[in-house]
Amino acid sequence: MKRNIYLRTIPIEEALARVKAVLDRKALLGVERIGADRAAGRITAEPVIARYSSPTFHSAAMDGIAVRAADTFMAREGSPVRLTPEKGFVFVNTGHPLPSAFDAVVMIENVVMDGEAATIEAPVAPFAHVRRIGEDIVATEMVLPRHRRISPYDVGALLSCGAFEISVYERVRMRVIPTGDEVMDFTARPTPGPGQVVESNSMLLAALADEWGMNCLRVPPVPDDPEALARALEEGLDSDAHIVVMVAGSSAGSKDFTKSTIAKFGEVLVHGVAAMPGKPSLLGVARGKLIVGAPGYPVSSVVCFERLLYPLACWLTRSEPRTRQTIAATLARSVPSRIGMTDFLRLSVGQVGSSYVALPLSRGAGSISSMTKAQAVTQLPPEAEGLESGTVVAAELLVDAGELARTLVCVGSHDNTLDILADMLMRRDPSMRLVSSHVGSMGGLIALKNGSAMLAGSHLFDPDTRDFNFPFLAKYLPGLDVLVVNLAIREQGLIVAPGNPKGIVGVADLARDGVRYINRQRGAGTRILFDHHLALAGLAPDRILGYEREEHTHMAVAVNVKTGAADCGLGVYAAAKALGLDFVPLARERYDLVIPEALRDDPKIEAVISVIAGEAFKEQVRALGGYGTDWSGRVMHPGMGLPGEE
Repeated sequence: MKRNIYLRTIPIEEALARVKAVLDRKALLGVERIGADRAAGRITAEPVIARYSSPTFHSAAMDGIAVRAADTFMAREGSPVRLTPEKGFVFVNTGHPLPSAFDAVVMIENVVMDGEAATIEAPVAPFAHVRRIGEDIVATEMVLPRHRRISPYDVGALLSCGAFEISVYERVRMRVIPTGDEVMDFTARPTPGPGQVVESNSMLLAALADEWGMNCLRVPPVPDDPEALARALEEGLDSDAHIVVMVAGSSAGSKDFTKSTIAKFGEVLVHGVAAMPGKPSLLGVARGKLIVGAPGYPVSSVVCFERLLYPLACWLTRSEPRTRQTIAATLARSVPSRIGMTDFLRLSVGQVGSSYVALPLSRGAGSISSMTKAQAVTQLPPEAEGLESGTVVAAELLVDAGELARTLVCVGSHDNTLDILADMLMRRDPSMRLVSSHVGSMGGLIALKNGSAMLAGSHLFDPDTRDFNFPFLAKYLPGLDVLVVNLAIREQGLIVAPGNPKGIVGVADLARDGVRYINRQRGAGTRILFDHHLALAGLAPDRILGYEREEHTHMAVAVNVKTGAADCGLGVYAAAKALGLDFVPLARERYDLVIPEALRDDPKIEAVISVIAGEAFKEQVRALGGYGTDWSGRVMHPGMGLPGEE
């Protein structure tokens, strides 16, 4: 079938400039009069002029007595001035009008009453403790300039000076059209089958629009049919929307019709930007309106929205895009990138010592979980071939900076119990967030060595000493004092399909013809354990079909078996149980948390140890299946091995 061809992929800045050169924002976005009381967040379309002064009268700024300043000039300590009521003074409260005969206020704490008379021992200057007419705002002066985003504080100023109605630009109205034969309307609460997905991008974009002060209308999904798509776009162009967004269909596939649909009604200005994710983004103009073709993958769609649509919406309303707080953070591991493309990389970020550490998250354009886990995003420049571990990057915060001080950075081996730990830490007051990067036990130790983590999950087994972790700590972390605390004892084994159709009962069976294995990544404790058992069975890695295929978590291994992509993989029993798979036990092992001794008294580390030593945590861990909690929360020492073993 015929496929689309990308126009020249261009930088984001050039894409924005192309649209601004063609779109007539004055004709597209109107001006309206609204009450100042509901104007917060709106953009002024013209200067706002004060009708009244503020205050509109001289008023007392303190509780006390109103006096004539000239009557107090002779007052001295030990030689007070005595004033009679009404003629010499009048009692006033803060905010009261200043009686016309008086021009100053004496604070009540500096007044001594002598019967009905008031005595004071210090003079006051004219208009002391008095708010004068127009002290804050003077009638006829400009209160707010045009193109100003109105803050809640501005609302108070507008009302106080009589600017009860003001002219503002309309809110940007956006219409979102989800498309695709494979998408299912979430409003029907569907259960997707093979090749189907629940449509969510439209509401993700609608939520962003709402957060940024735009009005958004989402319509039901439209199938990949050129006539249906044309009708949906025409309805959008006939509506009151300023921007029409077509979600998906913007790439170069045989069923990607967004480009041709836009071309039926107007002009395609941009097809493809030099950004990853977000490359397939489309921008066009029809009937004086902006049309956006957002990619179908959620992360790409968000990049399109944040880097293209949002700046253009701000341009329409003559406002500056809101900027996020930026911090300097050190990458905990190396990341590749493509020359010539701006690469948007999402990060988990936490504070380790006095520095911020960033853990790169999944790079997939369809990895919506990377957005829920991210606390920041950084840009890898087009000229970079990647960034090395230890590089300091500018990280745009997606959360409040205060959250980072309550974030624990865990790097190392994956285990399902970390989710329980993370949840229980969030239940505490104050709550603490656990962010983890699954790079294997060895990767965790390296992160500790580099100061890139507060704790590392490790289950490294040493056949010579039959001990866990300590032989590796001595070898790879010499000179670093660490605290080793047991998280759980867990059972590792071969995860197989229900009923074990391949009849796998041990590692030796993996060398049979037709048995496909899925491995863990290099440096993972599970892979080291597997290699140990291969050696015991006298098998070389090249005898195992799939030995080079790698996954980074136990659940990912289990999913491969569940979907038939592999017949077997080594992992924890809990992963097999969670997906209804069978399990062939292979070994018990100790999963420990390795913590720099210097951080032992850190409140976040104290919270971790307190949680895992508690019965509530142990009960939930045991419920997963395949875990023992006899030593959970206990400090480990060399040679301890496993419970019940000498």
